[in-house]
Amino acid sequence: MDTEKDMSRRAFLKDSILAGGSLMLSGILPLKAGNYIMQERKTDYELNESDSILKGICDIHIHAAPDSRMRSVDEWHFAQEAQKAGYRAIMYKSNDFSCHDRAYLIRQGISDIEVFGSLCMNRVHGDRVNAYAAEKAVATSGGLCRCIWMPTLDAEYHYRCEGRKEKGIPVLDRSGQVLPEVIRVMEICAEADIIFATGHCSPQESIILARKASEIGVKRFVVTHANSHFWMMTSNQIRQCVDLGAYIEYCYLPCLWGENSGMPQYERQSTGTFADLVRVSSDRGFISTDLGQSVMPHPIAGMKQCIKDLDKAGFTTREINRLVRDNPAMLIGLND
Repeated sequence: MDTEKDMSRRAFLKDSILAGGSLMLSGILPLKAGNYIMQERKTDYELNESDSILKGICDIHIHAAPDSRMRSVDEWHFAQEAQKAGYRAIMYKSNDFSCHDRAYLIRQGISDIEVFGSLCMNRVHGDRVNAYAAEKAVATSGGLCRCIWMPTLDAEYHYRCEGRKEKGIPVLDRSGQVLPEVIRVMEICAEADIIFATGHCSPQESIILARKASEIGVKRFVVTHANSHFWMMTSNQIRQCVDLGAYIEYCYLPCLWGENSGMPQYERQSTGTFADLVRVSSDRGFISTDLGQSVMPHPIAGMKQCIKDLDKAGFTTREINRLVRDNPAMLIGLND
């Protein structure tokens, strides 16, 4: 290995990131989108010094630019903001692209916060769940891919719910058995000891996947969006998944969308309903904001409001810590 050249490359990457993330953002986002993101960041959330209510937070479902959809903040600036707010860790999610590789670069220019990425099995990787893409994600420098999500926006169930004519990406065969490529991704996640997440699968599909994951030995199996829109689960379905060893993700986003929001097409979830669902599996549940949409509140503002809502709903400090700190930290491997 040429040590001098290697150090030179590292210095270049660090200097580029410290200069404002231009290495990652320049030439990727159109000027209009870039200006909108900067404006959104300045006006939607005024960052103060570390806030005790946010100290140690681990939000492991954040959408940020660069992406194929408009986002309110980019990955580099959000990592800075989260670090200043006192977060312990963040994990980015892009429906179309890898972000664990960019997490590796971001870490060169920031300390005192853990930054991770993940990979979604959407159409950009093919018309079927792509086990090879999962293998390469896990093998990427730094070992920062801490979650492989099953199809999200391109999931067969998602397409069906939207009434789309195209065929989405399946996770089960016609007889209801887990497809071989999905089983292989489970094995990859089990071997790497990272999260296997259900993405936008149906509640019933999630139960079937949870059963198979238990057989294979996936330790960090996550049912996502358990309180959200098409994917909302009943209390009984949540308990079935927990009994099979799953962890349950509850997203705060549904408490913010709806009438008079930037996403009025969805029905807003009351904080009471949100709290009741979280209580079903508070021991094996965790909360993500699922924020980053350009028309919605800043993810840090959302997390702060979520914690206040949990407090008002009667959750104890210990329960809140488990939901927004301890369980997500464990899932991304910080407590090993």
